[in-house]
Amino acid sequence: MKDDSQYKEKEEQGVDLLEDNGCKLVLYNDDYHTFDYVIKALVDICRHTYEQAEQCTIMVHYTGKCIVKSGGYEELLPMHTALLNKQLTSEIIQ
Repeated sequence: MKDDSQYKEKEEQGVDLLEDNGCKLVLYNDDYHTFDYVIKALVDICRHTYEQAEQCTIMVHYTGKCIVKSGGYEELLPMHTALLNKQLTSEIIQ
């Protein structure tokens, strides 16, 4: 059963919207990009420190994926798009 506490109801122009603050941006491993390329992408796109980006890159390499950012869908969507534009495989999950 899904915990609805992660949703906050918001009313905008007479329409009820759900604002999801429980999303996660997941980066997946590939066999094409170097560690340095992925680290730079995480620093530039996700605003990681070098050390955070390095740890995420190591996790992606050894486990196949890593949650690189958490937040609202609207916040994560531009990061997801930017990672895809760099030919990195990512996904936004709840």
